[in-house]
Amino acid sequence: MTTQTELEWVANGRAKIGTYEIKGSKHNPVILAMWQLGFQATKQKQWINDDETAWCGAFTAYCMARAGLDKHIPKAFYRAKEWASVGTSLNKPAYGAIVVFSRSGGGHVGLVVGKDSRGNIMVLGGNQSNAVNIMPFATSRVLAYRWCGTQKLPNASRYNLPLLNSNGKVSTNEA
Repeated sequence: MTTQTELEWVANGRAKIGTYEIKGSKHNPVILAMWQLGFQATKQKQWINDDETAWCGAFTAYCMARAGLDKHIPKAFYRAKEWASVGTSLNKPAYGAIVVFSRSGGGHVGLVVGKDSRGNIMVLGGNQSNAVNIMPFATSRVLAYRWCGTQKLPNASRYNLPLLNSNGKVSTNEA
């Protein structure tokens, strides 16, 4: 059996696991750099300069921009639901796909990196409990799966999601 190489945008995200918000008036410079790269990639003046504004879209933009996939970053990357219109629509999750969720008051966006034994999608994302981590999400919240790789569709093997350990407690609010 051959091992697939890691997708560059997923590797970019994994490298930031453990990044977290700083409570109070100070802001994590890593999260600020994610905002900066998102605004640069979409050729906009940066107007968000904190780590309190919901930053899941900034994390996703960072991952994509660092992989040279700026063309897949929506202009309003800071609005999670905007990611539901980029790339190619998928009818099921694939490793490395962007996944967009509904939530009370907005949405959430991250990268599919697996599933757990309970059937939840395992998501690598920012602003998940105020940090970059991998958490389980209920599939009932999914609005869209989008492929934004270097090719129009993922390799068929990417639909075979790796089984990851999980406590089964799904994320319910990423605000």
